[in-house]
Amino acid sequence: MQADGTADVDVPGLSLEPFRAIRPQGSSERIAALLCPPYDVIDAAQRAELLRRDPDNAVGVILPEPTPAGYRQAADELTRLVHDGVYRVDEAHALYVYEMADDDGQVTRGLVGAVELRDPGDGVILPHENTMAGPVADRLAVMTATDSDLEPIYLVYDGGGEASAVVRDVESDTPLVQARTPDGLTHRLWAVTDPEAHAVVRADLATRRALIADGHHRYATYRERERQRQEADGPGPWDRGMALLVDSTDYGPQVHAIHRVIPGLTLADAMARIEGVGAVQTVGDVATGLDRAERTAGFALVLTDGDQVALVTDPDATLRSAARRGGDVPALTELDVTVLHRGLVERVWGLVDDVDTVRYAHSVGEAVRDARAAGGTAVLLRPTPVQAVTAVAAAGARMPRKSTLFTPKPASGLLIRRLADQGGGPAPS
Repeated sequence: MQADGTADVDVPGLSLEPFRAIRPQGSSERIAALLCPPYDVIDAAQRAELLRRDPDNAVGVILPEPTPAGYRQAADELTRLVHDGVYRVDEAHALYVYEMADDDGQVTRGLVGAVELRDPGDGVILPHENTMAGPVADRLAVMTATDSDLEPIYLVYDGGGEASAVVRDVESDTPLVQARTPDGLTHRLWAVTDPEAHAVVRADLATRRALIADGHHRYATYRERERQRQEADGPGPWDRGMALLVDSTDYGPQVHAIHRVIPGLTLADAMARIEGVGAVQTVGDVATGLDRAERTAGFALVLTDGDQVALVTDPDATLRSAARRGGDVPALTELDVTVLHRGLVERVWGLVDDVDTVRYAHSVGEAVRDARAAGGTAVLLRPTPVQAVTAVAAAGARMPRKSTLFTPKPASGLLIRRLADQGGGPAPS
């Protein structure tokens, strides 16, 4: 990988090709009712509620019961949705421009296409998290049963090139879809079918790399499916997977911290143990603490039990050395989240770093409520910059679990890539 972030000349970069999508049909309201969040953020109660609102909701396909019968049911459901006209297969191969906009005017827009699958060692598609066998096995089972890519993985890259111009240029065109979902996001979709535009995108991306912002398990599943299908059938549409590619310099996502909650560790105990290895300063409230953390160069985090609040800065050499392990790169060991887990949790507080001891919260309010209820301490983190995540991934390292939250997340059910539709002949009904 070159210093400017492009792929080496002898290792081709990103390849995003058009595909024939299955898309929901009907009014904006009807399409909105068919969409759902990504599979990994839906619990059983939300799944039931989505299907109660509309029995055709995509959750019935993307999140079946994790049993052979459940996977068969998902496949049958997708076939029924297409047969009944709830979904339709587009005739033309297209790259799709997909936009998500919230009520505050934040807009994320990118290209959805079929991305060529690459080994992480190529330095082209960069993971920053480890994966677990269970979710990969589940995703492989449902994707195999349906013969489809049901949800795009989410890639971000430093763009500013001609591919980004293609994304901008759809603004004057009428979108295929405009739908508002209950989370307050407005989703718009355009199809780019012009072969010349495809060629422009192809040329621009040929030397670029991308970071997996969301979808590590789905990407691992793509690669395992590719391995199995190539062994059985040789090359085919399984050598690519559906992906949303967003230029972080133009229409980039928002990156949020995922906070920690440590039940049973009182704030007084947490602060007392830090004395001598870092600076601890009591502040008036959480907002003040987070503001000061944001303005601090170097390590900073906020501790609170819901009543008192403390700002932690200036880790000493002992704490910093605890964050370093053999072979680790500075891009990883200098992150707040690494110093927290390896230095504070394991070394200073002497805790086992597992999901029972260190819990997660996706908002400050949730973290504070959970800490108060558990008689423990909330650890409030700053967002990890995209550039730092990319540096870790480019070095072949992995972030501590639950380090980043990229938002907004693409809606599931808006585009499905069925492998059988990718040839030149008529799509199956």
